[in-house]
Amino acid sequence: MRSIWKGTISFGLVSIPIKVVSATENHSVSFHQVHTADGGRIRYRKVCELDEEEVPREEIGRGFETEEGRTVLLTDDDLAALPLPTAKTVEILGFVPAEEIDPIQLDRSYYLAADGKRADKPYVLLREALRRSGKVAVAKLALRARESLGMLRVYEDALALHTMLWPDEIRAVGGVAPEGQVEVRDAELDLADTLMETLGELDWSDLRDEYREALEELVRAKVEGAEPPGEELRRRAEAGGGKLVDLMSVLERSVQEARSGRQEGEATVHELSDRQPAKKAPAKKTAASKKAASKQAAAKKTAAKQGASKQAAKKTGSKAAAPKKAAAKKKTAAKKSTRPRKTA
Repeated sequence: MRSIWKGTISFGLVSIPIKVVSATENHSVSFHQVHTADGGRIRYRKVCELDEEEVPREEIGRGFETEEGRTVLLTDDDLAALPLPTAKTVEILGFVPAEEIDPIQLDRSYYLAADGKRADKPYVLLREALRRSGKVAVAKLALRARESLGMLRVYEDALALHTMLWPDEIRAVGGVAPEGQVEVRDAELDLADTLMETLGELDWSDLRDEYREALEELVRAKVEGAEPPGEELRRRAEAGGGKLVDLMSVLERSVQEARSGRQEGEATVHELSDRQPAKKAPAKKTAASKKAASKQAAAKKTAAKQGASKQAAKKTGSKAAAPKKAAAKKKTAAKKSTRPRKTA
């Protein structure tokens, strides 16, 4: 990767020679302006408003307009002579937890590469110190003709630099959120939570620029002289739009669609698993297990017989005892009848 800036990281008394390379690339769609009558390119020309003549690049300089409307010319030598300590230095100001920096303040992203063998050890020292502390470094640097704040952090095995906006460059948020009291019911929040859980985790590898794909398809159809896929493109464009409807019905429908999508994914997984070799059937019962089962059944039958015999013995005993009790009652009555009665 081609470096766009060279300098040093100032880490206390430690200096780390580094090269700055872009960490991102832009894949957005770009168009040329053309003359619709003949397809000719429309070019921009830099013309001086005083003599109305086109000016070559080497004659174009920088000018700063004052509050009074006067333009002051500034040369490269003037800018180079500014007492700017960060002109070729990434000056670390301090270390803070990453959560203290709001993402709204981040601007562009770069990789920092060690510039030469002598930079390897201090480079790794700073990287490991940041990794172990769990913090990020806040720095100042001059890049692209301006001084910026920067955040240094560990990204995989490299140091990454994110240029940051100055605090006064962040606009106030007033007037953005809905004004007044907006009531949200617990049922609506519950459905929103359910939808978030149903959608599950995000697979970053599935993300793609569908607009760019549709545009390339359209261009390819025009080059080949085929019918442009207009209806399909309109359907994709209108998929994200819609009328204002009841929030609860939208949430419920969203949850249903998310669940159906997840079920389709699970069905695909099952189809793939069905293609694998079939699992072995459960092993048949062995002779030992059959014998143990028959013993248990026999023990249950024996216990049932014993219980039945005990109940029968109780009934038999009670029947045998009944005549004896009757005979004892008769003897008692006979004795009472033979006793002499008392006279008056």
